[in-house]
Amino acid sequence: MSKGRTSRSAVKEFRGAALRWEWRDGVVELTLDFEPLNEIGTVMLADLEKFVAAFDSLAPITSACVITSARPGGFCAGANLKELYQGALPLSPKKRATGMRAFLKRIHVVMNALDAAPFVTIAAVHGLCMGGGLELALVCDLIVADKMARFGFPELRLGLIPGFGGIPRLRRDVGNGFIRDLLFTGRTVKAESAQQAGLVSHLAGEGYALQVARSMAQQVTKFDAETRVAAKKFLKPIPYQELQREIDLFCKLFSRPVVMESLPRFVETDEPMKHLPVAEHPRNP
Repeated sequence: MSKGRTSRSAVKEFRGAALRWEWRDGVVELTLDFEPLNEIGTVMLADLEKFVAAFDSLAPITSACVITSARPGGFCAGANLKELYQGALPLSPKKRATGMRAFLKRIHVVMNALDAAPFVTIAAVHGLCMGGGLELALVCDLIVADKMARFGFPELRLGLIPGFGGIPRLRRDVGNGFIRDLLFTGRTVKAESAQQAGLVSHLAGEGYALQVARSMAQQVTKFDAETRVAAKKFLKPIPYQELQREIDLFCKLFSRPVVMESLPRFVETDEPMKHLPVAEHPRNP
């Protein structure tokens, strides 16, 4: 339960169904912890909405936020495809698109708020960071990656594109060649390659991403808040028009039968490695 006592006091601690956060010495640490691998569906979204709602109270006392994962398999495997499939299956294509649009609008409100957060946000990434998980990392100002981390967008294998803001934010941060490779091949990218492309800010030794992110967050606390906010707005404009176009295209693609035909193989197992292309699966030579 939240330990905030009034609407004006900062909600310094919170424990929800899918995540928790704790504030200490000017830094709030948000920990994703939802089985099997922090999939973003209605449960995770509801908790993220609570976090965003706490920004006004946290902002005056917070310089930085570290977003990390307690799941050993990685940062986040992406959207909750099982929930998405089961909810869409009994609906007509038109109603599927309508329901998906409403969900995406909620997601985008949260992602845009995180993108524009009044403090520096740092993603501490280990293991898999796929699809919607990569989109969550992309809203952060900095990404610290364990050298064994892997990034990817498997959406095209489902007949979709990223829907949580991935393409516009990638275009803001990296070159088109890297984006097209990531999207059109469906392959995953290792942390070192992601750093070379400009996606990852800092590469950490195996098991040290969170430690490095915490150290960076403490460094941020030493600087003037007003300057930090002004610099962030200048350096990191949010591509609102492109984000809306992404929602429109995603909903158009989602209403097609090919998507419902492709989803079952992703929802019939909770094995996180299902997000990797077959050629990259560890059990294959």
